Amino acid sequence: MIVSDSSIDISFAGKLKAFFELTKFRLSLTVVFSSSFGYLLGIQRPINWVHFALFAVAGYAITSAANTVNQIKEVELDKLMKRTAGRPLPTGRLSISEAWGFVILMLALSMFIFITVFNYKTAGIALLSFVLYGFVYTPLKRVGPIAVFVGAFPGAFPPMIGWLAATNHFGWEPGILFAIQFFWQFPHFWAIAWVADEDYRRAGFKLLPAQGEKGFDTAVQIMIYTLFLLPLSWVPLKLGMTGINSAIIAMICGILFLAQTFHLMRKQTDKAALKMMFGSFLYLPVVQIAFLLDKI
Repeated sequence: MIVSDSSIDISFAGKLKAFFELTKFRLSLTVVFSSSFGYLLGIQRPINWVHFALFAVAGYAITSAANTVNQIKEVELDKLMKRTAGRPLPTGRLSISEAWGFVILMLALSMFIFITVFNYKTAGIALLSFVLYGFVYTPLKRVGPIAVFVGAFPGAFPPMIGWLAATNHFGWEPGILFAIQFFWQFPHFWAIAWVADEDYRRAGFKLLPAQGEKGFDTAVQIMIYTLFLLPLSWVPLKLGMTGINSAIIAMICGILFLAQTFHLMRKQTDKAALKMMFGSFLYLPVVQIAFLLDKI
């Protein structure tokens, strides 16, 4: 009896661990950070920290729902790639029906919080992001680099969602927060796609531009999208959202990020793409933290 009870406990703990893995914790945490940035930038002081905590919970929940749909749709493809073969669905630790139940639960929780505590605009954009990521971007990954363009929309919505939750107001301010993150998506994701190209090809993913090849033409396109970040660094200052210090920091970060693209153009190696990938992970939080600290 003791052994039996122990095995049940282990099985239950294993299920909880598997559900947690479905959320893609690190990815979801970056989304929550980005949306929280938009919320804190837009909110009027004093901050209601209970509302902020509920916003973070809702953001994590809907991101988890979108990530789970992605894994459901790609379960057979995940089995083909080294980095995803150990996920809960390919290994059979969770069934597809269990995963769909988790999606419904997380989506319902997020929508309830967004609608009852915040506003319909926040809920609407969050739901749009969920649909685009799970049901449009995911199947397009095997079509071509158009998937990166489509995926850049849900990827750039988080700070806008945060601003809307704080202000219930569309305008230039959430637009520029969206724009910065939108253009950042391309060098960020193409650097990842470059590094993971061999694994992606096993699943039939076609995400790199320039005929899907790693090379000079792809590096040039990465550079072009990175260029947009330089003028965008100054727009929050012009809109009165932040001060001069953060604009300068964002500009410096943009120049350093751009320098990495030139390095990739020269070397055209996985090592150069890996450096750029890590640079992209640093760029966004550094710039967003700078904007927050410099808020007028």
